[in-house]
Amino acid sequence: MASEGVSMRRGLVKQVLSGDSVVIQGAPRPNGPPEETTVYLSNVSAPRMGKRPTETVTATPDEPFAWQAREWLRKKLVGQMVTFIKEFTATSSRDHGKIYLGGTSVETAENVNETAVAEGWLEVRQGKVTENNRCSEFTSKLLDLQEKAKSAKIGRWSDNTDGAVRDIKWTFNDPRSLVDFYKQKPVDAVIEQVRDGSTVRAFLLPRFEYITLQLSGVRSPSTRAGNDGVEAFANEAKFFAEARVLQQDVQIVLESVSNNNFVGSILHPKGNIAEALVREGLAKCVDWSIGLCTGGAEGLRAAENQAKMNRKRMWATYKPSAGNLAEKKKFDAKVIEIVLNDAMIVVRDNGEESKVYLSSVRLPRDAGDRPTAAGRQFRPLYDIPYMYECREYLRKNNLSVSRFTGIIMVDCRLIGKKVSVTVDYHQPKSDQFPEKTCCTIEAGGANVAIGLLERGLSKVVRHRNDDENRSSQYDALLAAEAKAEKEQKGLFAVASKEEGNHTQRVQELQGDLARSKQFLPYLQRGARAEGIVEFLTSGSRMRIYVPKETCLLTFLLGGINCPKGARAGANGQTAAAAEPFSEEAAKFTRKLCMHREVELEVEGLDKQGAFIGYLWVRPEDGGRHQNLSELLLEQGLATLHFTAEKSAHYNHMSAAETRAKNAKRNIWATWTDTDAEAKEEEAANQKTERTVNYKKVAVSDVGKNGNSFRISAQSIEDGPKLERLMEELRVSVANSAAPSNVTVKRGEMVAAKFSADKQWYRAKVESVRAGQADVLYVDFGNRETISTSDIAALPGTLSSVPASARDYYLALVSTPNDDDYTGFALTALQTLLSSNSFAEINVEYSLGGAQYAQVLVEINGEKVDVGKALIEDGFAMADKRREQRLQKLVSAYDEAEKKARKERANIWEFGDFTGNEI
Repeated sequence: MASEGVSMRRGLVKQVLSGDSVVIQGAPRPNGPPEETTVYLSNVSAPRMGKRPTETVTATPDEPFAWQAREWLRKKLVGQMVTFIKEFTATSSRDHGKIYLGGTSVETAENVNETAVAEGWLEVRQGKVTENNRCSEFTSKLLDLQEKAKSAKIGRWSDNTDGAVRDIKWTFNDPRSLVDFYKQKPVDAVIEQVRDGSTVRAFLLPRFEYITLQLSGVRSPSTRAGNDGVEAFANEAKFFAEARVLQQDVQIVLESVSNNNFVGSILHPKGNIAEALVREGLAKCVDWSIGLCTGGAEGLRAAENQAKMNRKRMWATYKPSAGNLAEKKKFDAKVIEIVLNDAMIVVRDNGEESKVYLSSVRLPRDAGDRPTAAGRQFRPLYDIPYMYECREYLRKNNLSVSRFTGIIMVDCRLIGKKVSVTVDYHQPKSDQFPEKTCCTIEAGGANVAIGLLERGLSKVVRHRNDDENRSSQYDALLAAEAKAEKEQKGLFAVASKEEGNHTQRVQELQGDLARSKQFLPYLQRGARAEGIVEFLTSGSRMRIYVPKETCLLTFLLGGINCPKGARAGANGQTAAAAEPFSEEAAKFTRKLCMHREVELEVEGLDKQGAFIGYLWVRPEDGGRHQNLSELLLEQGLATLHFTAEKSAHYNHMSAAETRAKNAKRNIWATWTDTDAEAKEEEAANQKTERTVNYKKVAVSDVGKNGNSFRISAQSIEDGPKLERLMEELRVSVANSAAPSNVTVKRGEMVAAKFSADKQWYRAKVESVRAGQADVLYVDFGNRETISTSDIAALPGTLSSVPASARDYYLALVSTPNDDDYTGFALTALQTLLSSNSFAEINVEYSLGGAQYAQVLVEINGEKVDVGKALIEDGFAMADKRREQRLQKLVSAYDEAEKKARKERANIWEFGDFTGNEI
C-alpha cells in the first residue's frame, strides 16, 4: 500500500466497471464536465470481466459470475448519489474504500460493500489491520456475511453455473447479417461506452453481441483529435449523451451498416437521445442515414430547426440559405405537359401557366455510349435508360383521388389532373440552366416524386448539410430511394441481357419521304393506330410517337386550314408573321392532346414525308374519342378545306363549321350570313308568338355537344312499337348465325348486346379496331365499346326502321367552359331527368338541323323547367336569343342566372369566370 488515511467524497455514480469498481462524478464545473474518480470497494473482490480483443491482444473470457456481479452493482448504483469513504490508496494509485447509499449520514446509510457480500456477488479479501483496528472489525463482519451467502448458495456461490460465463461475440465478419437477423425489431441492450455524442458501444442482450452503433440521422462533433484538435462542442456532446444513456437499460434498433459499424436508433423511456442532441445544438442531421430512423425524420428536422432558430451552440452563427422560402407557397393547378421527367407545366384556375420542377429529384443520366438508332440524332427521352419509363409514370400512372367519392384510384393520368403544388425554393440561374422553381407536387395526397423514387426511376439530389434549399419532404424521398435500392428496382437493378438497357429504339421519320412511305401501309391497315403526342408546332401540326410501330412521325390534321404561327427566317428574322388565332388554336390542341394517348387515321403523305389524316382524342371527362379537326372547326379555330369533301367525316365537320359560324366564334367573329339573317329575321317577324306543343318523351341518355346539353329521348307514343321491334329483333338474333361469324364494318346497322343487361338492341357501328367496336344504340341514344363477338347481323327489315331515339338540346342553356363543372352539370341533369319516368319537351328553335327544346319534368306534383333549374342551381349559364317570342323565357333564365351568381352557387363559387361580374 502506498498511503493510508481517511477521506470522504460525495458524488453521482456515472458507471460501474465491474462488481467492485465504480466511476463517481463530482460536482458540476462551470467550464467543462465534472471531475471523475474511479474507486474500488475495499476488502472484497469481484470476478474479473472479459476484455475485448485489440490488434495485438486476443479477447479474454469472463470469470464465472463476473457479468452478474457487475449488473447487480450497476442496477443498484448508476445514477445514484453515494458517499465514498477512502480506506487506503494502493501502490497502483487506486483508491479503495466503502460506498454508502442513501440515508442522512454514514451511520444510517446502506453499506454497499456489505450488501454485495451478503448477496453473494463478492469475495472477502482480508486487508491490512490498522492501529484502531477498524479494518479487522469490518473484515470480520464481511466474513460472517460471506459464510451466510455460501450456506444459502446464492450469487457466485450458487451450484447452478449455467450462464455464469458469457459467450461474447466481439467482432462480425458480416455485419449486415446481424441487421437482417433482428429484422429492425427493438433489442434489449446496455450502453457500455459513449465514444462521442452520436456513437456508442453496447451489448445486445441476451446474445451478448458487442457492437459499435452510430445514431441514424445525426452526427455529433468528433472527440478524436484532428489537425485542428478536437471539434468544437465534442466534449460537451459526449457528456450530454453519457449523462443520459451510459450504462442505461435501453432498446436498440439496428437499421443498416456503415464501414463495419452499425447504424441504428436508441429507444429510451425518457426520450429520443438523437432528438435531444440536435435540439441542444450538439448534433446535426445527416441526410445519408436520416431516412433509416425508426422514429421518422420529422422529429429530427423539427429539433434542428428549433436549434437553428435559437442559435444553439453549433448554430450560433446560423444564417438561412438564399432562395429558401420561410413560408411555403401553395396552390392548386392542372398538369398540361410533362417536360422530360423532373419538370412539368401546370395551369392555374386563372389561366396562368407555370413551369415547375420536382424538388431534390435528379433525372436518370446519360451513360455516355448513346445507343441511338441509325440515321437519327440523340434524343434523351428515348436513349437514356429509364428516361422514357420515368416520363410515362408521370404522364399516366400516378395516384389520384375521385372528387365525388374520395376513393384513391390507381393508373389515372397525371396529365389533365388537378395537383397540389408546394413551392420549396428557387434555384438561381446558372450558365447552363435558367432559374428553377422547385416544388413538391402531390396528386390525390400522394407525392409524385416519392412514386418515382420507389420504382427506382429517379434518384435524390444529395444536398450539402448546410444547404436548406431542398424538398419539404426530403427525408421521405431518401427513404423511398433506399427502398428502391434495397429491392433493386429501376436504376438500382442488376443489369441483364434479357432485360435490355431500358431505352426505346425509335425510328425517326421526320423529313424522310422514302422511309415514311415504308411505314404508310402499316399505319393505314386495320383499325386506327395508337400514339402519344410528344410535341406541337401549331394547332394542326405535331410530332407523335407510335409505340406499336416504334416510330416518331410528323402528323398534319386533314380536312382543315388552321391558322399558322410565326415562322423564323434567316439571321433570327421573322419570315412570316403569325396568323390571327394561331396561338389560340395551338393552345386548344395542346390542351386536348399534349402527352395524351390519341388515335391516328392516316390518309396519305405530303412531299416532306409528314403524315396527313385525322386525329381522335378522348375528352378529359371520358367518353368516346372525338375528331380533333371537327373540334377545331366547332371552336372557330380552323376552316374547312376542300379535301374534306372526300372524307367520310365531311358531314360532321361541315356541321361543326356551320355551328361555329352561327355562334360567331373566333375566326368567324365578324362573319355575316346575309341570306340566313334575312330569312331568320323574316321568320321572326312573321311569328311573334311562342308555339307551345309539349310532347311526352322517355329520356334514355344525356351528354354534351359543343357548349350545349344533349338529351337523347324516345316518344312515349312510340313505346309499344319499340317493344314489338325489340321482341322481333331478339327472336331474329336467336334464329340467326353465331355472332362470331359476322364481319363488322364501320357505318353499318347491326344487332349489339348491351353490356348492362346482356340484351340485343339495334346499333350503328362507329369504329372497329383490334376486336373492339364503338357502337351507337340508335333507339336509345347511348354509346358503348363492345367486343365484336357481341355483334350479330341485323335483318334488312329492321335496318330500315327509323331510329326511335332522337337528339334534342336544352334551349337557351349553355354548359360551363370548365370540364370539371361540366361533369357536375351532367350529373345534375341526369338526376333531374331520372326523377320521373317521362319528360315533356317543346321545340323552341332549330340550328344547323339540331332542335333546341324546353324540357319539363314533374317533381312532387310540380312541373319543373329543367334548363331553368340547372341555371338557378349554378350548373349552367343562360344563353341569349333575339327572337321576340322567346324573350319571356330569356328573361326568366337570365333572372335565374343572376340569383345563382349572387348566391355563389356551384360554377359561381369563386365569382364570375366569364368577366361579367354583376
